Amino acid sequence: MEESYPLVSICMPAFNAGKYIQEAVRSILEQTYSSWELIIVNDGSTDDTALVLEKFDDPRIRIHHQKNTGQCAAANSAYGLSRGRFIKFMDADDMISPDCLSDQMRRIGNSNDIIASAAWGRFYQNDINTFKLNEDLVRIDCRPIDWLVSAMDGKQVMLQCAIWLIPRTVLEKSGLWDERLSLINDFEFFIRVLLHAGEIRFAENAILYYRSGLQNSLSSLKSQKGAKSAFESIQLGTSHMLSFESSERVRKVCADCFQNFVYSFYPFHQSLVRCAESKVRELGGAEIPFESGGYTKLLTRVMGWKSVKKLKILLSGGAK
Repeated sequence: MEESYPLVSICMPAFNAGKYIQEAVRSILEQTYSSWELIIVNDGSTDDTALVLEKFDDPRIRIHHQKNTGQCAAANSAYGLSRGRFIKFMDADDMISPDCLSDQMRRIGNSNDIIASAAWGRFYQNDINTFKLNEDLVRIDCRPIDWLVSAMDGKQVMLQCAIWLIPRTVLEKSGLWDERLSLINDFEFFIRVLLHAGEIRFAENAILYYRSGLQNSLSSLKSQKGAKSAFESIQLGTSHMLSFESSERVRKVCADCFQNFVYSFYPFHQSLVRCAESKVRELGGAEIPFESGGYTKLLTRVMGWKSVKKLKILLSGGAK
């Protein structure tokens, strides 16, 4: 392997991903950067994922089957099997642009202390033609804490795993995925990882195509277990930031993170919601508004966001 083209390891947990994983793998096979390996961990899938994986015959693809242990544990298993100098974690239902790896490697250069970020956007109903690039991106090169504050200011931060290309040396310092977490586990993990790097550099030709609207996706689950995981991930992630820099700007965006938890989970899981509200007050108050538009925005002004949220739940048949 030529040193000018170091190996990139793509670590992909897969659980019941038979419907989408071929597209994810195809996007990797189409990379203009060819020095990569793909480690797929089939995490006890009960659909046809194992059968679909048998179709892949590229020698750069390695497949490991295990009993179901959860996304974090499967990601850690994939990392344990990897050999690359650089690591990208990637979900089995997303895709990346053909120049993703090459542009991120160009931005990192020969450094072991720089993490490359990427552009991203969503597509819906499994239709790539609905893809729309997110314009609200942090496009500058900056210190990790500055990136985090900018990405969180007034909005929910996107820390989806395939956005990042990470030197192995950074992961050796930061540690791996917290296997206690399920919902928004990427929040805690990537804050911890980013804060162990020296710089974040933006690769504009690297694009993540993020599949949205999956009814059974992990992110759509709001069980008590999921709500507890989300709260713990926010608590851990914000603690990492505050330990790094306990400034007014960091406290503000951390308060907004807890306020977003309140907006998302109210009126369910009341004990966790109250804990989050207490965190907001402790951090000096939040400024991020309740997301609304049209008639909802008008009703929020008249009734307050909590009444509007209850009304929306009632009209949708009580779904969370």
